[in-house]
Amino acid sequence: MDTVPRIRAARWADKDHVAALIADALNSSPIATWLIPDPGPRRRILTDVLGIWVEHAMFYGDIYLTDDAAAVGFHRYRPIPPPANYPTRMGHFAGPHSYRFDLLDRLLAKERPTEPHYHLAFLAVQPSARRTGHGTALLNHHRSRLDNVNLLSWTSTTLDAQRLHVRHGYTPGPAIDLPEGLVVCSMRRSPRHGEIWPTSKTSTTGAQASQPGR
Repeated sequence: MDTVPRIRAARWADKDHVAALIADALNSSPIATWLIPDPGPRRRILTDVLGIWVEHAMFYGDIYLTDDAAAVGFHRYRPIPPPANYPTRMGHFAGPHSYRFDLLDRLLAKERPTEPHYHLAFLAVQPSARRTGHGTALLNHHRSRLDNVNLLSWTSTTLDAQRLHVRHGYTPGPAIDLPEGLVVCSMRRSPRHGEIWPTSKTSTTGAQASQPGR
């Protein structure tokens, strides 16, 4: 019988590990290649930028871990501020690539729901642990928590990860077209009592895409 991975809530001491884990999972993905075309500094930049968001989730969301995977989300029950000194830190870490991170943030924010929701920002599995059930275990845990409070959830992902999210109750929403042909998919998981896609959206700083590696 398959063993279900142990899941625990992340602590402050885990934040660097979580950022590095997500960077490893994203490093060769289409979204990372689009954000940072040069493979040389890509992993370092990803780790540093992801560190901003992991730290922010410690204050305005939650992070759950297995030994080889992480799920990072934000509690958007009401508007939340951007990370502290975000433009300055982004410019320092990403340099000339900052404009792509900013563009992605703005495009994702336009599709994010306006009503209270949980924003699943990152779901990532170490490359060596893919297809071992860690991503599925985290999504099952995520689904159970949302159902207990009957809360809408929203995420964004690439086309190749849509199927996994659909199996966990997410419905594909509007596609987000990025320059150079990259497509990011918005996905919504309605509460148990049912919801529909909102008819209006507002843009707020700070969206990030959840990525492959489940």
